[in-house]
Amino acid sequence: MKISRIDPEAETKAYIANVMATRGAQLDPDRRALLAEDLRSPCYEEVAVFGAFSRLISESRRGFVVLDTAPTGHTLLLLDTTGAYHREVVRAYTAEHAGRITTPLMRLGDPSITKVLVVTLAETTPASEAAQLQADLRRAGIEPYAWIINSSLAATGSTDPVLRPRSRRRPGPRCSRRRRAA
Repeated sequence: MKISRIDPEAETKAYIANVMATRGAQLDPDRRALLAEDLRSPCYEEVAVFGAFSRLISESRRGFVVLDTAPTGHTLLLLDTTGAYHREVVRAYTAEHAGRITTPLMRLGDPSITKVLVVTLAETTPASEAAQLQADLRRAGIEPYAWIINSSLAATGSTDPVLRPRSRRRPGPRCSRRRRAA
């Protein structure tokens, strides 16, 4: 078993070092300085993280890959970037080559090799965020396989006097409700 984590800062540093060592190696000092300045643009973090994301997705050919993401803008940006990359690759290749290419989005959207599990808490806000993530995934052509609801006591059948009322309670925010004075 191997556990990986995409560290945007580390991926960006590695990407920049690689570009400077390859493309920058042949440049004169002024052009090398311009390249280094260009690489400080925030878009290169997206490129570096996408590269790491793609490498992880490609490991699914050899075994199980579990990607733990939160429904954040960064995760959705990865999906958008994956979609843009997919469209560009498909556009660039003729029908002759199209059957031999596999983009990260194609891997994510193929239910024979990818099972997307949406995991959430049994609370209103996390569940609504998970529902939005599912809608975003579907727009990207990825159908979630299943939902996992953490911290749910509904199916336990508990007879414990403390847990029983909690298992009947509907998901919602964990805050007390105050009555208004009449």
